[in-house]
Amino acid sequence: MDTLLELSNIECRYEQRSAVQGLSMHVNEGDIICLLGPSGCGKTTVLRAIAGFEPLFDGEINLAGKKLSSAGFTLPPNQRKLGMVFQDYALFPHMTVCQNVCFGLRDISKVSMKAIGEDMLQVVGLAGYGGRYPHELSGGQQQRVALARALAPNPDLILLDEPFSNLDIELRERLSLDVRDILKGQGITGILVTHDQSEAFAIGDQIGVMNEGRILQWDTPYNLYHEPSNRFVADFIGQGVFLKGTLVAPDTVNTEIGEIKGNRAYDWEIGTAVDLLLRPDDFVPDDAKTLIGQVINKAFKGAEILYTLQLSTGSRVMSMFPSHHDYAVGEQVGIRIAADHMVAFPQQI
Repeated sequence: MDTLLELSNIECRYEQRSAVQGLSMHVNEGDIICLLGPSGCGKTTVLRAIAGFEPLFDGEINLAGKKLSSAGFTLPPNQRKLGMVFQDYALFPHMTVCQNVCFGLRDISKVSMKAIGEDMLQVVGLAGYGGRYPHELSGGQQQRVALARALAPNPDLILLDEPFSNLDIELRERLSLDVRDILKGQGITGILVTHDQSEAFAIGDQIGVMNEGRILQWDTPYNLYHEPSNRFVADFIGQGVFLKGTLVAPDTVNTEIGEIKGNRAYDWEIGTAVDLLLRPDDFVPDDAKTLIGQVINKAFKGAEILYTLQLSTGSRVMSMFPSHHDYAVGEQVGIRIAADHMVAFPQQI
């Protein structure tokens, strides 16, 4: 697969402070990648640098072999063949939906423009809405119009800046899957910036987890969850707790609830003090009551219930049960460990 976009050791600064530093990544044609991280981590700065809104202090950005930015050079945004979808839709209220979609089209006839507009509305599931105005649409429909507008000029790359954050959770989840299907169906390469890991997991082929202006791990959603490469990623992705333990074999940790053996071998010295990451899916219901936990808290998730359990040792863990296992706060429940993916880090002093 050919590389479409390449960022080489880029640095962006605000008032002499580095917001992004030493960041490199590449995006293959047809892939959808996500930059995921907390507020202030630099992910939006990276997107703005790709779009041409932020200059580079160092490094280089190339798209399809063409230089977009380097230190002292920034190709204007309108010459980059990029589409952009913003958080606030940025639709013109006095224009019809079709006029909004066609706004970025230049040097073509009105007939061709209208045909492209109608085609794009068909693609995003809004066929027949061209004559309406933005205020007549729901938030999800307005975001689809914004996507259609970004797709209309046939860009090489679509940039999506927190596009679903103004929508309610159910609509956000549904629209994120729809957007992935639309981009994949059109063969369009996309970059999504978000702080919402569920959104990133739903859309991204690859995800870069960012903090303090750097990408800490670039991986698939599955590997980020099950094989985090550092403690920040382990803390940021998913839910879980750390239990203190001691490495007794390369793939085995002794903890307060017994020895836990996993799929990963560590080359640390035997006897190393470690923190073992245990996620809710590492504890499963057990009628034999291998371990006992007291329900401290519960959160209904529909098909599942997320329980916070206190063990006899005093430590608290989380466990995800099928929702027909409905226990009250204060009840004792049986669990066992099913931690096939063992993730541990040397204890922080």
